[in-house]
Amino acid sequence: MKESYEVNSRGLEIFYKSWLPGTARPKAAVFYCHGYGDTCTFFFEGIARKLASAGYGVFAMDYPGFGLSEGLHCYIPSFNELVDDVIELYSKIRENPEFHSLPSFLFGQSMGGAVALKMHLKQPSAWDGAFLVAPMCKIADDMVPPKLLTHILIGVANVLPKHKLVPQKNLAEAAFRDLKKREQTAYNVVAYKDKPRLWTAVEMLKTTQEIEQRLEEVSLPLLILHGEADIVTDPSVSKEFYEKASSSDKKLKLYKDAYHSLLEGEPDEMIIQVFSDIISWLDEHSLKHSSSSST
Repeated sequence: MKESYEVNSRGLEIFYKSWLPGTARPKAAVFYCHGYGDTCTFFFEGIARKLASAGYGVFAMDYPGFGLSEGLHCYIPSFNELVDDVIELYSKIRENPEFHSLPSFLFGQSMGGAVALKMHLKQPSAWDGAFLVAPMCKIADDMVPPKLLTHILIGVANVLPKHKLVPQKNLAEAAFRDLKKREQTAYNVVAYKDKPRLWTAVEMLKTTQEIEQRLEEVSLPLLILHGEADIVTDPSVSKEFYEKASSSDKKLKLYKDAYHSLLEGEPDEMIIQVFSDIISWLDEHSLKHSSSSST
């Protein structure tokens, strides 16, 4: 495991980490896009180690304003710029001769699903596939304030973009089904636990509206995983996404009774199930890639 800081072309200091299998060359490289208010440390540490021990090189970064990267905490002035920052760092890593010839997969969780999809829409043939856990293609109706209030908040956002005024349900309660794991969220000191900042909420809403309009343009190999009891991002939107995506190689996995945080907040047996689905998809697609590149 390595961690490091890098100043990007916008002059922002970005924190990133990598986990590589100890002995063999990685079967593929997995590039992680974290969720809203989240980070590439704490809960993700365990996920990354599991993927690395299954033979994958894992790369993750904190977006500007998130985790240990520079910027006002959890403030997204432009979702497009955030996506460009991710593309910039991950392209640089992929140019490294050590990883250059490896198949590369995007791994997006929640809001990170929207980041990964926007990356794919900006570079349609750059990635060998994506697996998305509870992707934010649309914010669940229950999580969005009523229409009139949304209009008022958008108006206020133009004047007070950084203010934390957006009403929101308790995310840990909504996302974590396992109570012990829910309690652990309190110890993640670099995660953002306040009300969303106005402009961040506006950018997320605009992004989901754009993605909703462009689902047919998604063409890469795809695995979508979603808990059926998720009230943060809507599982019915993942079904619609699965049907609309033009990918010829796509798979949708729905988990009965599971909440939003499939890899961190569920009982152990559910987490093990989700992991095994991810690893078998990765194994199959890495193999497919190496056999096609060697012929």
